[in-house]
Amino acid sequence: MKDSRIKLRSAGLGYLINRIQTLFVSMLRIWTIPIVLMLSVSSGFTTYYGLSHFITPWIALIITVAIQSIIVICSLEMAGIHWAANRTRYFSVATSLCIALTASITFSYFKFYEISEQETLHIDRVQQIRQDLKSYLGSVLEHKSQLLQQHQQALDKASADVSQAYFGTHEQIAPGYKNQVGEGPFWRHYNQIYQEKKQAFQVQEQAFLDLDTKIRQLQTSLGDLDVAQNQETAYYQMLKNYQDIQLIVNQLSSSAGLQLPDAPMLMTYKQFVEEVKPSFAMWQGFSWFAFACAAMVDFFTVLLSYRLEFTAPGPLTVQEEELVFECLRQFSEFRINQNDELEMIIEKSELEKARRYSDWSRMFVVGLLLSRGFLRKVDARTVEFAPSLYPLIAEKMSDKIAILKARALVKQSAEES
Repeated sequence: MKDSRIKLRSAGLGYLINRIQTLFVSMLRIWTIPIVLMLSVSSGFTTYYGLSHFITPWIALIITVAIQSIIVICSLEMAGIHWAANRTRYFSVATSLCIALTASITFSYFKFYEISEQETLHIDRVQQIRQDLKSYLGSVLEHKSQLLQQHQQALDKASADVSQAYFGTHEQIAPGYKNQVGEGPFWRHYNQIYQEKKQAFQVQEQAFLDLDTKIRQLQTSLGDLDVAQNQETAYYQMLKNYQDIQLIVNQLSSSAGLQLPDAPMLMTYKQFVEEVKPSFAMWQGFSWFAFACAAMVDFFTVLLSYRLEFTAPGPLTVQEEELVFECLRQFSEFRINQNDELEMIIEKSELEKARRYSDWSRMFVVGLLLSRGFLRKVDARTVEFAPSLYPLIAEKMSDKIAILKARALVKQSAEES
């Protein structure tokens, strides 16, 4: 007589809620896989970016793939092993995961540092230019004051000489011509010198007016560096104004015999807009925000990989499922452990040892399920069920119960007839 299964009727709100919840949990587990892959790719991009600045790009790509693979694999391994089961394996997996995370976060930090500090770096460069120009303009104003004072003294002396020559009291006048008032040859000589000094002073005043105009233009163009739409044009205009000031100051200082003020060497436009070049010097100006962003991506990758708990490389065949179900029934000591998983002892009981019971078949099944990821080794004596094993056992149990119920119904109907 053939065995028939009892069809379970699906009805009621509880059944509907259970189906919806089961579908939702299953979708989350399936959706976790592409999320882990996308996070790994994102972390790999930033890791490759930082690593490619230190070594050849194709080597950096290979190392990046290896780092991200180790992170995902070790995270999955950590979910399937226990400290007490194999300490050496646990330490090796944990150490590999820590090394891979350290490398990933370190080189990812450079990319996030560049993004987070780009505005700060621009402000620092503008501030540096302003500080250099402020020091230079301070020296220029000091030279300007010295030149004005020098020319004013020369003009005052020439004016005094003209006055003394007119009244005949100049010290260079011969004793016989002293105290003779009038515009004689001696006066005309000093008056010519005075007019030349006065004309030179006026020329210098005009040069100082041009210098003041250039200084105002330089300050205006310096302020435009933050707001100009065309930053390149604004920067080159600032450099032009700066060079014009240098030319005027150098001409005035050279004509007066003064030492030229020290002019700072401003950065070129390429240096001004240059992006951050990753280097370990970035750790000196440590950015917690960049570090948190770099660590956050890898943290989510590890967390989701760990919670995925999808370590079985492939499903069991129908024959293997039958073998697993029958052999697992031969174990007698089961309990719920601290991980809320079903745990069983795989050692022989005292009675089995006394009877010299051969447990080769059921231990073979344990080894099969451990290698497939359906069981996890807790320690030398116990193993626990992986989440992927529960549906398999539940299906087999429901099949067995359905067969028993069908046989009972057939027997009952035979007795009644």
